[in-house]
Amino acid sequence: MKQDIGGRTARRSTWRIAAVGAATLLVGGCVAPSAAQSPGSGDAPSSSAAAPAASPAPSAPVPRPPAPDSTAVPVPSPSAAEYTVELTPTDQAYGVNPVTKATVAVSGATLDAVEVRPVGGGSPVAGELSADAATWTATGRLAFDTEYSVGYGVLDSAGQLQHGTSTFTTVEPANEADAAMFPLDGSTVGTGQPLEFTFSEPVTNREAVEDAITITSTSGQKGAFYWLPDRTGKVSDTVVRYRPETFWAPNSTITVTTDLFGVDFGNGMIGNGDTTMTVKTHNTRLAVVDNATKTMKVYLDGRLDRTFPVTLGTDEWPSTEGYMVVMENYETTRFTAESIGLHPGDPAYYPPTVVNHASRLSNGGAFVHEALPAAQVALGNFNVSHGCIGMSAEGAEYFYDTFGAGDVVEILGTDYGPMYVEDGFGDWNVPWDEWVNQP
Repeated sequence: MKQDIGGRTARRSTWRIAAVGAATLLVGGCVAPSAAQSPGSGDAPSSSAAAPAASPAPSAPVPRPPAPDSTAVPVPSPSAAEYTVELTPTDQAYGVNPVTKATVAVSGATLDAVEVRPVGGGSPVAGELSADAATWTATGRLAFDTEYSVGYGVLDSAGQLQHGTSTFTTVEPANEADAAMFPLDGSTVGTGQPLEFTFSEPVTNREAVEDAITITSTSGQKGAFYWLPDRTGKVSDTVVRYRPETFWAPNSTITVTTDLFGVDFGNGMIGNGDTTMTVKTHNTRLAVVDNATKTMKVYLDGRLDRTFPVTLGTDEWPSTEGYMVVMENYETTRFTAESIGLHPGDPAYYPPTVVNHASRLSNGGAFVHEALPAAQVALGNFNVSHGCIGMSAEGAEYFYDTFGAGDVVEILGTDYGPMYVEDGFGDWNVPWDEWVNQP
């Protein structure tokens, strides 16, 4: 029998990004300030700004200007020297990628102080001043959907302390993207479990996203990504799998680091976070189901542990041969014929049925489960199921207790298949050359 399954969904949120450039401010001399750059032009240069006409020389020493986050711009003395300031992001830049390193750089002067702070309140962004005091570079990370003020003090070559300000705003939530991995962090799984990544937004920059995901194993196995196709051959832009050439080594630890913060997924969608996750494998568990003998042989760490008689799918509803991976287990569950497209009146229709010790092998409804009482006579003799592997009560309970997510079932001799890669975890039926050379 077969049963349908609901899909997993990842949290979905979105983002937008504009290009970020550097603004150059010309200060000193007698050029009047020009209008500020308009919002939404993150890649355009900020307006040039300069000191207004000089005032008479003061009779007392020039006082220090307001704090760097002040919006006031003091008037320089007649002896003020010309210098330039370059800002990244530019003044009033909008949709700035939070991975951008905010910088303030001067030529013809030195920096006295710089502060980058969220306009709505919060701690300043950490940063470092270069040895020559010509460049300040943020070392702290920017936040999403935040307006920042930039305040800076500049000591010009005439010894006068000048001051300037600017603002910029980072990417809005409408263009934020994230990713979820299966199995979950901290899971222990079978050696056949591929790693599956589901992205909240379509990925067109595949190479950039793949490069941002680092996967290592204590076994030293190298793997490759494969973007999940559907049955028409169209390749998904939201789901990618990762596996090595052969099954994961038993009792190993797989570490997954996703450095997706600031990564451009394409279409203006920006990754919103970094994670480090670990998944462990347990011992090797393999069940080999042979249609010729109508048996299941269970191998634990390569040694035959048990043999059970089984019944497989009929000629009209054949079991799919090749490798399958256990997806989930149910102590009891309800099978319906409607889930596989059958309706009352169809020759193969069956009423809703409760089955015991069912272990899912495919999204399409293939299970290992306890055969119904009327089908017990078929075990080891002939096939009566709708594609499932029917077992005795003892056999189904043993399988349920022994096999879990990631453990492998191999079906032989049905001449139907192999199982599609997207119909559960049919990944191991894709030849390695094809896996690593996906268009």
